[in-house]
Amino acid sequence: MSSTTTLQKEGGPTGNPGDGQPSDGLKAGLKNRHLSMIAIGGVIGAGLFVGSGGGIAKAGPAILISYALVGAMVVFVMRMLGEMAAASPNSGSFSAYADRALGRWAGFSIGWLYWFFWVVVLAVEATAGAAILESWIPAVPQWAWALIVMAVLTATNLGSVASYGEFEFWFAGIKVVAIGAFVIVGMLAVFGVLPGSDNPGAGFAHLTDAGGFFPNGYGAVLTGVLMVVFSFMGSEIVTLAAGESENPRKAVTRATNSVIWRIGVFYLGSIFIVLTLLPWNDKSITEKGSYVAALDSIGIAHAGTIMEVIVLTAVLSCLNSGLYTASRMAFSLGERGDAPKAFAKVNSRGVPVAAILGSTVFGFVAVYFNYAFKDTVFNFLLNSSGAIALFVWLVICFTQLRMRGILVREAPEKLTVKMWLFPWLTWATAALIMFVIGYMFVDDANREVVTLSTLVAGIVVLVGVVLDFRRKKALQG
Repeated sequence: MSSTTTLQKEGGPTGNPGDGQPSDGLKAGLKNRHLSMIAIGGVIGAGLFVGSGGGIAKAGPAILISYALVGAMVVFVMRMLGEMAAASPNSGSFSAYADRALGRWAGFSIGWLYWFFWVVVLAVEATAGAAILESWIPAVPQWAWALIVMAVLTATNLGSVASYGEFEFWFAGIKVVAIGAFVIVGMLAVFGVLPGSDNPGAGFAHLTDAGGFFPNGYGAVLTGVLMVVFSFMGSEIVTLAAGESENPRKAVTRATNSVIWRIGVFYLGSIFIVLTLLPWNDKSITEKGSYVAALDSIGIAHAGTIMEVIVLTAVLSCLNSGLYTASRMAFSLGERGDAPKAFAKVNSRGVPVAAILGSTVFGFVAVYFNYAFKDTVFNFLLNSSGAIALFVWLVICFTQLRMRGILVREAPEKLTVKMWLFPWLTWATAALIMFVIGYMFVDDANREVVTLSTLVAGIVVLVGVVLDFRRKKALQG
């Protein structure tokens, strides 16, 4: 399909730029408040709460630079994606844009890789949530809890897109309120003005009083980048969900414009609070987790239980959004002929039932592998999907480089959101992503992940190229 034809069709799922009503059977069931909270909370995953302690232990206070670098990379990628999504909202998002700008093989490859990434995440998050629930109610085994949470959220997604949006609104709301409260209370404790706090209120002294700001050297910043990059996954979900919103262009524009302060407050802000409340080498940061250790230092009672509730909320949010995202990508692939046609069919409520159930089945299988073959099959699935999000970001960069030219020639009025300093900042972002991927190959802790992810990506791309070649040959014949 030519770029001209595709642009005239507005990318498929959204026919009228004014009302954003889907033209392919999907229902515009997401309200503005749903999209706003998905945009705000979508960038906050369980990885922020659980994995930040390890990054602090490796890089010390310099982990803030690691978060800032990755945060800037995500801001730029979201700006590029926002430019394309505001011009042509689509439930396939970057996969549909890659299809249009780079070729059918690119849309096929990145779409299926992204689907694979999220169905593996389903198993990881279901297991993490089940571990917390089992600690509260030991009578129910962990595997049963994993099945229960998967089944409940599958039912939610099968209900309607509005039910997904409502669940995510409250899940994301809890995360946002929790981190906002943590930053405010923590800042008061940092300066010693929090009533009843056990913290000595050392101000910013802890940023340099335990070996300086770079206690483990400048190279630790790069190690920190590899450790924190995966906690940013999911920020692109809002561009997929926008296709089923009341006003997709407005939703995408708002989400794109707000990503800077979201990352600044929720990531840099909360980690900054942890590092100013405690010395970076305090053992409690790795033993209890960075947020629990920080809350304990303030004197907050039952800090561990509070964080368990918040982490469980983050896990359920990730599960909910992961299932939604995987199903909509499967739907888009089916619509473009790159997946079974059944995936592109919707019921009377505008729900792609086959796409949801197909994604759920693979998720259930992955959960089974996590319990039955954790060190073999599941470990392979986990490692082979670990770097895919970086590949997605890289494809977004190259897609935007091509799409800008298409839009300027054919529909310049749709460029309501523009990438800054184009094309130089796009190229710089792509170079940074490639550097991170390259650095993973020489890092002992990440070499297996990036190698297996690259191998799987190469196989999928090869399949995509072969299928594309056969389509073109069939058309010529």
